[in-house]
Amino acid sequence: MTPLSVPEILLDGPGRTSAGRAWLERLPDLVARGRERWGLQLGAPFTDGASSWCAPGTLPDGRLVVLKISFPHDEARHEALALRAWHGHGVPEVLGTHEDDWALLLARVAPGTPLSAAPGSAPERLAVAAEVARALWSVAGPAAVPAMSEVCAAWADLLEERGVRHGVDVRAAADLLRELPGRSQVLVHGDLNPGNVLAAGEGRWLAIDPKPLRGDPAYDLWPLLEQVDDPFEHADPESVLRSRTTLVADLLGLDPGRVAAWGFARCTESALWVWDQLGDEPGGRRTLGQAAVWRQLLP
Repeated sequence: MTPLSVPEILLDGPGRTSAGRAWLERLPDLVARGRERWGLQLGAPFTDGASSWCAPGTLPDGRLVVLKISFPHDEARHEALALRAWHGHGVPEVLGTHEDDWALLLARVAPGTPLSAAPGSAPERLAVAAEVARALWSVAGPAAVPAMSEVCAAWADLLEERGVRHGVDVRAAADLLRELPGRSQVLVHGDLNPGNVLAAGEGRWLAIDPKPLRGDPAYDLWPLLEQVDDPFEHADPESVLRSRTTLVADLLGLDPGRVAAWGFARCTESALWVWDQLGDEPGGRRTLGQAAVWRQLLP
């Protein structure tokens, strides 16, 4: 039997932990079970997924699909539930699941060009992403999906601990993480970056790889605004971010100050994670500098 191809990114991600190495040892059996369960012909795996093994496949009736086997972790636990709640609106259709194997069978998105590689200006691509976000936010989150208020409160506590440990005042960002989720129960994607928005043909775009939460929709926009291209490589990043924030907030009927507040809070949380968990003080300080730009956008 041909050995299973495992992308390097999985060896560098889950493969760095004992739990991840145990999962990688099981992965050939998990893929084989998925292949047999759904009668799949599988191609070579995609190489850009940091926490799941994904490969294009074909069903016996010729339908094009993707088999996804996730490394078991909390952020992936409710992916199938959220995708079913969206019911193909703004996301690929779910064709099959196996909870014990953390396996998903999804309709393949074709041509699958990510928004990050699409032609057009940053504002044009943000307008595309806004339409996808609008479709996703039309659904109330199932009760089993984690509440953003609880998740962000835990993040705030951890952020303050890390701030004390590294001598950084993060209280303003931590307070926002506790305040911003509010009482909204919208089902949000959780990782709506341009690499997770794919062209589906005929002008359609779909979001993949959600890390779903129930809460404030403005939470979703920070990765889009920073990653549609790098605003911090522009001569005036504050002006770029202000323009983008205003554009997307207007398109989606949101308060731009609230969008910016999420940008400041999430960028600060990211900075301290990089510093504390990766041991990358220069990277953390650089990201804190970016968070300071977001703070200038607050009312």
